Amino acid sequence: MRHLAVIGAGVAGLTVAFRRSALGERVSLFEASARLGGQLHTEHAEGFLIEHGAEGFVAGSDALAQLAAALGIGQELREQLVRESCHFDGSRLTRLGPGEAGKLLGFQVGARALGRGIQSFQQGMSAIVEALRARLGARIRLESPIRALQRAPGGGFRLELGSGEAEACDALVVATGAADAARLLGPVWGAPAAELARSRALSSVTVSLAYAREQLPHALDATGFVVAEEAQVEGFRACTFASSKLPGRAPPGYALLRLFFRPTSEQLRDETDAEWVLRAERCAALAFGPLAPAERAWVSRWDRALPVFDAEHRARVSALEAALAGSGVLLAGAAFHGAGIDGAVRSAEAAALALAAFPTGS
Repeated sequence: MRHLAVIGAGVAGLTVAFRRSALGERVSLFEASARLGGQLHTEHAEGFLIEHGAEGFVAGSDALAQLAAALGIGQELREQLVRESCHFDGSRLTRLGPGEAGKLLGFQVGARALGRGIQSFQQGMSAIVEALRARLGARIRLESPIRALQRAPGGGFRLELGSGEAEACDALVVATGAADAARLLGPVWGAPAAELARSRALSSVTVSLAYAREQLPHALDATGFVVAEEAQVEGFRACTFASSKLPGRAPPGYALLRLFFRPTSEQLRDETDAEWVLRAERCAALAFGPLAPAERAWVSRWDRALPVFDAEHRARVSALEAALAGSGVLLAGAAFHGAGIDGAVRSAEAAALALAAFPTGS
């Protein structure tokens, strides 16, 4: 039986592992961190549902709907409660037309997806991670970074783990970020892999603030607001009215806001959560007027987690995939084939199908 190794346990790696293990294949899933899910990370606290990563996926995604159905959680899908968004010019909030918020934020989705809103799950985006975990027939190794990989003399690959252990596999799916893929594949495939390290990726900090509903003077009858570029003080780019946008995000009588920041590398490295909360409260007050301190706050940091799909990055991915053709190594995930959860799952499904063309091993 062929042994498939999947490096990276975000939604893409989990999906590949689920699909191939369901076919009876021997699968090992390696994740450098202490948890599954990558940028899908939901926290439940005192009636609040906080998304630390992606809050949803583009509405109408066939890939997510089909995966949810295969996992038996299709009935948990939820639509946005409101569609309209707002624009903040530094002094007042005004309404935006359908799709305008996505354009202003530079969402890397097709034109047809703009204005359609998002979908999520009743219990948050981690629901799909938990469902994949429950149905996974793979061996899962958390806190197991891959230090290096080599071609094995008799075929297949040898993975060197950070612990000093080694693992052999017949085929390999790399479902990491571009920089990690460049580090792992560069020693074997040279320039086509190493070039990926030059691709841009953006960092993000989000701060979720919980208020008693009467503390916020706005009707909150929109998905949130985008901050005009000229008004983006302290890296503040947007705010989601999370408790208005999707069901079950705050207990009765409360509102949950989520503020989005583009941090500098120094801010990401040096500033404490308390400093980020104070910054978020200042920025919320710019739009809503004077506010009391938030009753609860949660800070999420994502270092170089958002790939930029410019022409150079697309060309690098294409060149690497041409070099990998027929080798038994595939790339999967939003870092390579399209941003967002929909892009990650589509890429994973394609990789799972493509693996059928490789030798099955002994």
